[in-house]
Amino acid sequence: MNHHVPAAISEGLLRRSVDVVTAFEDGAARWDDEKLLAGTTQLGRVLFSQDEDLLGVTHNWLKTGKDFAGLVYAHQQQITIGQAVKDLELIAKALEPEDMHNRIEFIPF
Repeated sequence: MNHHVPAAISEGLLRRSVDVVTAFEDGAARWDDEKLLAGTTQLGRVLFSQDEDLLGVTHNWLKTGKDFAGLVYAHQQQITIGQAVKDLELIAKALEPEDMHNRIEFIPF
């Protein structure tokens, strides 16, 4: 989870047995977008963000062929916490990590 994501989303996913690591937990809360995307890729973890700048960085990586583990993006004002939890749980339980490789998924569905 990017540091911009409300804690209630992470908490909701954890209650549903979804493996979640926040940027605060792993010391990445102050990393710039490039380093954060590289770090999650190195860990093989899909990143969820509501940060438009990070979305732009990820689009750039996609265009230039730079590998990343995957991004799920939701605009801050176009999704509720409950909908984010529901859609992220679906992604986490229905897809394998390789399904998200070099992919940007937009929620809400």
